[in-house]
Amino acid sequence: MILKAIIDEQVYTLNVPDPVIERGGDFFDQLDRDMDQGWQMSREWVEAPNRLQRCQIIADKLLTALEKENEKLGMLMAGYILDRLPNVETVELDVQGEIQNNQFSFRDQGRSADTDLSAAEQTPVGTPAAEPEPDEAETGSAMPAGLDKIQAMTQAGQDVTQVFKVGKAYRFSVYDHDSGSWQDSPLIANQPEAERLRQEAFKARYEALQRG
Repeated sequence: MILKAIIDEQVYTLNVPDPVIERGGDFFDQLDRDMDQGWQMSREWVEAPNRLQRCQIIADKLLTALEKENEKLGMLMAGYILDRLPNVETVELDVQGEIQNNQFSFRDQGRSADTDLSAAEQTPVGTPAAEPEPDEAETGSAMPAGLDKIQAMTQAGQDVTQVFKVGKAYRFSVYDHDSGSWQDSPLIANQPEAERLRQEAFKARYEALQRG
């Protein structure tokens, strides 16, 4: 089976042998079990990735495999996508590392993933299934203050994302309560430094939440 991967308008044709897909079932199931625990999709934590989101996650791993010229891993990742998305023809990989921007198209008259998946599986990452009424929509509010240690730690965990990969670099995001938007950190060259800076941001937010 063939999957075409598009990276910066360059097309890579991945010819995945049928035995890779037929014998890869246990490996594909293990990938699903890993994702059953939830996944950090760029700045959004997704507790239960749906089928499309799982294939977007695996597509990000496919991009890494292609960048590192790891043919074996690339074939397995492509095999997962071919197995989980029937009739998939191409995957357009986001080189900036935004997992939710990995896009699929299908052989049947140019169908997109939106027409191949059920409504429940089309829900974009980090958005509700239905648009809230205007009076229920979040418009941003002042940051809570005067919280106890447990409350502050919980809120800080919600306000500061885990480190996520963006292309070959790393970053994290911090929620700005005043504007109601996420503020991205600068791109950081390596994961240990990103984790260190993220911990500093978490500590600063934790302490700020306790101040009255």
